Amino acid sequence: MARPENDTFLRALLRQPTDYTPTWLMRQAGRYLPEYCETRRRAGSFLQLCKSPTLACEVTLQPLARYNLDAAILFSDILTVPDAMGLGLYFAEGEGPKFERPLREEWEIRALQAPDPNVHLRYVMDAVAEIRRALNNTVPLIGFSGSPFTLACYMVEGGGSEDYRTVKTMLYDRPDLLHRILDVTATAVTDYLNAQIDSGAQAAMIFDTWGGMLPAWAYREFSLAYMERIVASLKKVHDGERVPSIVFTKGGGQWLESIAAIGVDAVGLDWTTDLGTARQRVGDRVALQGNLDPVALFASPEGIAREARRVLDSFGKHTAKSGHVFNLGHGISQFAHPDSVTALVDTVRQYSRGFHEGTSA
Repeated sequence: MARPENDTFLRALLRQPTDYTPTWLMRQAGRYLPEYCETRRRAGSFLQLCKSPTLACEVTLQPLARYNLDAAILFSDILTVPDAMGLGLYFAEGEGPKFERPLREEWEIRALQAPDPNVHLRYVMDAVAEIRRALNNTVPLIGFSGSPFTLACYMVEGGGSEDYRTVKTMLYDRPDLLHRILDVTATAVTDYLNAQIDSGAQAAMIFDTWGGMLPAWAYREFSLAYMERIVASLKKVHDGERVPSIVFTKGGGQWLESIAAIGVDAVGLDWTTDLGTARQRVGDRVALQGNLDPVALFASPEGIAREARRVLDSFGKHTAKSGHVFNLGHGISQFAHPDSVTALVDTVRQYSRGFHEGTSA
């Protein structure tokens, strides 16, 4: 199948010349949009929304109907993988995701098995296929998963945590058990992302939300090593087209060179890392994605435009081998105003063209 009509996002990830800097936003289909809230109400619950391919397709497309975005991202949740492992995912009102059966006993950890994504996560693959049909080759579709370490945090803690004391205690006292969880989960994530690619995802992203809370040595051993294994096993070509990969470790700017060395096509940055400095550190080895502070969307339209220009100025003039995808440094807030996103996306599309002159193929 041919590349999408607008392949700017894919070209940027592969460090090919583009006419402007492409934009998509983490959590672009979410609670800040009134149409999403209406669909979520009809679904009955967040989990039912995730498990309905038709409704997941509906909310995936909603931000593209509003904004001049360059990619769609599958609407799902990173915790569908441990749910398919039998941990019993549910969402407590006002408390976020929780697991009925967190991994605490050694026998449970030893018995853990990677699920077959085409069986236990069939609804995700059906959603990917339905979204691709609905997009009709206009813009690319991003598939994603949580990183093994981030998933393990939830699997051991049983939900979110302020200090992730339980999983980090396991790391220090019983690293063998944590490695067992990570080993099985890395297999599960690899199979899951490859199944998404087979179903139509045109780029694959790994969200390492909690890797940044680790000491440097532990990040390399318990997070980065497993993401490297996944990236090495991802399908790089599907239907004759390259499928680029992105790794995003929130709080991982100090390890940028190490992340760039694992074979990934692009590295996502949170808002605490200077984009221009990051570009100097990695050169043209990878593309970069990011990294506006999500809270900047609460500024006036003029303030939003100024901060978007600041990010683009920081990255600077493009060369024939550079790549930048504009994004937030983390997910968009549910309290952001939809019109603020318009101000951001329009500014990036217009202002970034000046940085790409002379680089187009």
